Amino acid sequence: MSPLLVKARPGATIVEVTPESAGWTHVGFAAHRLAAGEQLNLDTGSRELCIVVLTGTVTVQAGEQSWEAIGGRASVFEDRSPYAVYVPLDTKVSITAVDAAEVALCSAPATTHRPARLIEPAAMTRSVRGKGANTRYVCDILPQTAEADGLLVVEVLTPSGHSSSYPPHKHDSDNVPLESSLEETYYHRLNPEQGFAYQRVYTDDRSIDEAMAVENHDVVMVPRGYHPVTVPYGYDGYYLNVMAGPKRVWHFKNDPAHEWLMNTK
Repeated sequence: MSPLLVKARPGATIVEVTPESAGWTHVGFAAHRLAAGEQLNLDTGSRELCIVVLTGTVTVQAGEQSWEAIGGRASVFEDRSPYAVYVPLDTKVSITAVDAAEVALCSAPATTHRPARLIEPAAMTRSVRGKGANTRYVCDILPQTAEADGLLVVEVLTPSGHSSSYPPHKHDSDNVPLESSLEETYYHRLNPEQGFAYQRVYTDDRSIDEAMAVENHDVVMVPRGYHPVTVPYGYDGYYLNVMAGPKRVWHFKNDPAHEWLMNTK
C-alpha cells in the first residue's frame, strides 16, 4: 500500500493525519462519526481548527461561544454547502451530535488569537471549474480571503466519469506569485459507497510517483508534487481538501507536459 494513502477504519475515528504521522509540518486532519447525543471534546492548543459538519446536525461549543444545531446535510453529495466553525488556538471545544453526524477537523499551526466564528453556507463561494469531462463543482469553505493563520479548506464534487485536480498541478515551491508551498490532504467520499476513484501523486523527477485506488473515507496525503483525481463511470466523487504551508496563499503550477489541456474544448 502506498505510504501516501491512509485507509478508513470502523469506529468513531474514521481517519486521522497528524504532522507527525505524515512527516510534514503544517496540515492536520481527522474525520469522526458521532452517534446522536455523543460528544467529542478537544483543545486546539497551538493550532487553529476548522470544523466542517459533513453530514448530520451538531452543536459546537468553542470557549464561551456556542452554535446550536448546525449542519443538516444528509449526504456530502447534496447540492448545498456545509456549515463550518473556525476556532483559534488555545481554545477548548466540544462537538455534540444532535443526530448521527460526521465531522471533519482541519488544523494548522497558529499564532493569532482571534474570535471563534460560525461559517454559514451562504458565506461560502460556490463555483464550477473545468469543462467537458473535466467539469467539477467547488465550494470554498475557508479561502485565503477569510481570516486564518494558515488553513485553507475547500470541498469538490466530481461527477461520474470526470477528472479533477486536472490538468495535474502542484504547489510545493515557495515561489509566490508563480507557485506557493502547501501541504494537502484529500478526504475522499464515493457515491454509491462501494465505489472507488484513482489518484496519482508524482513529482517532476519521479522521486514520488504513487498511483492509488481510493475508497470511501480514505485520505490521500500530498506532501509535494502533482495530484490528479479520476472517478470511474457510475460513481460520483467528493473530496475535502485541507491545505497549509509557510504562506497562506494558493498559487499552483500545471505539469508542463499537460498544459496543452487548458486550451482544449
